[in-house]
This record gives sequence, structure tokens and C-alpha cells, in this order.
Amino acid sequence: MTQGRGQGTEPGGSERDRTATVRVFIALAPPDEAKEELERELLSAYDAYPGMRWNRIEDWHITLAFLGELPIGTVPLLRPPLARLAASRRPVELALRGGGQFDERVLWSGIDGDVEGLHRLATDVRTVVKECGISFEDRPLRPHLTLARARRDDPSSVVDVAAALAGFSGRRWPAERLHLVGSNFGRGPGPIRYRDIEAWSFDRH
Repeated sequence: MTQGRGQGTEPGGSERDRTATVRVFIALAPPDEAKEELERELLSAYDAYPGMRWNRIEDWHITLAFLGELPIGTVPLLRPPLARLAASRRPVELALRGGGQFDERVLWSGIDGDVEGLHRLATDVRTVVKECGISFEDRPLRPHLTLARARRDDPSSVVDVAAALAGFSGRRWPAERLHLVGSNFGRGPGPIRYRDIEAWSFDRH
């Protein structure tokens, strides 16, 4: 996940802006060192299970709120309150730990560290979204980092890799930024690509 302002999602008042949508979520991203640590742990799985649909390391993220499809013109409403929220909060200290799977289809790494603080942050993020008048499915937070998806005819791959990750324990790291992300980039037969619409630093003082 890149940091800073993304491209291609800025509203400009055109007819396209009034009809186009972008799939939006709000997330945290591990630093490069933490991602590279987990990537090294996955190298043997990459070789053993090339048929799995592996997420790019730069797209790894921890979703705080998934908003779904929003009109592009709605996105600017989120920017000021999310910027204020980030500026008022200290970074949450987290770590990547272990692995698991959802429905034998989705492989993930678990989240360790200040999980209680992560839940509080997610609650505040979702409150901001609701105060902006944006409706979304407010599902309970299950902190994780999605790594890959199995093909429909090969569910055992996800189960096997999740078991192999059970003993992984990564370094602790501070979540430096709050990311507003668009994920409609690269729609089509290929993998979905993510891009920051904007990211805001947490208060380090």
C-alpha cells in the first residue's frame, strides 16, 4: 500500500464524477520491515502453492472499516474528520502473529499487540463514517491481514499454509498512518489493486 495521496479518485465535478463509484475502506498498513519478515516466512509456501492467489506485499493491510461502493463525490466528506482523528491519536503498537483461514478459502495472518487499542480506533473510525452520513455494513472487527485466496478446487492449500504459519511471531511496530483506500483499481479478470486516496499520520508526540 502506497503512502500519501493516490491518483484517479479526485472528484472534479464532471458527469463521470457524479456517476462513477470507488470501493473504499479505511485501514492500517504494517511497515516494510514487518511485511518483509512475514514474506520470508511465506517463501516456501509461495513455491509449494503457486496456484493460490497471493496478495501483493504492498497491498497488505488491516481493515478498520469496509465502506463498499461509494460515489466518487462522497469521498471528500471523509477527509477532514479522518485527518482530525489521526492527528488526535497516538500510533497503535501491533505485531503480525500466527495464521488462520476463513472457510478454507482465505489465508490470513493474525494481529497481536495492542488489540484493544485497535478496536477502539476502529470504533472511532466507524463513528466518523456514520457522522458523515455514509451507510455501510458495520460488521464486528476481526483483526487480520489477508495474504491469499485459494482457488475453488483447492481448499486444502489454505488450510496447510495456515497451519504452517501457526508458530510465526513478528516484531512489534507502530501503525504510523491511517489510510483511506480505494480498491477498484485493476478490476477485471486480474487481481484487485489497492491505492491510497489519502493517508494521515498519527500524533507521534
